[in-house]
Amino acid sequence: MDNTAFKILLIDDEPDILEFLSYNLQKEGFVIFKATQGREGIDLARQHQPHLILLDVMMPEMDGIETCQIIRSLPGLERTVIAFLTARGEDYSQIAGFEAGADDYITKPIKPKVLVSRINALLKRYDKIIQKEQHQISTKRVQHGDILIDTEKYVIEVEDRELVLPRKEFELLFLLSSKPGKVFTRDEIFSRVWGDDVIVGDRTIDVHIRKLREKIGEKHINTVKGIGYKFIE
Repeated sequence: MDNTAFKILLIDDEPDILEFLSYNLQKEGFVIFKATQGREGIDLARQHQPHLILLDVMMPEMDGIETCQIIRSLPGLERTVIAFLTARGEDYSQIAGFEAGADDYITKPIKPKVLVSRINALLKRYDKIIQKEQHQISTKRVQHGDILIDTEKYVIEVEDRELVLPRKEFELLFLLSSKPGKVFTRDEIFSRVWGDDVIVGDRTIDVHIRKLREKIGEKHINTVKGIGYKFIE
């Protein structure tokens, strides 16, 4: 596993802990970002889309539980691995962490080799999830009402007419139709279809939506004013 491909965000209010963690993880080749409190960590998570977040529970202003809940709600971070790293080992604290959306709970103090081993195991799990999703997307045909989406050929069938869509139109349709009835915000669509590192104009989504409606009909994509769009079967 190439560690340089993985970004890790550390959130802890103790500078000594941050230094210890960043030193040992950078030595293993990971790309590290650091935050000393929850709100800063949320901003960095949104900005850098890390693969894994190590998060302290007890922090001033905003504790780790609330920070985890907010991060879990951010577009594009649904699959990010979140592990609490804390001196608190009580059962109720662990339960609260898992209910907030954490994937693991690591108790301090921890030896560097053990920490790296735990992180590598978590990232391998992340890798398997991504590979599984990519495999599913590349092989399955999905039916939504009178629309059949072939994710292997990047084509759709509408009322027995086969249409070849440009890549971004296809990805936009696939995203919206993945959860019929769910309202996808504009920020979420930008993040999931274009990526946070790509700068596109504000009208980009509107243009792609208009083109999709011309091809599949007006009834399937509803505009939720001021928020985003949703797919109707």
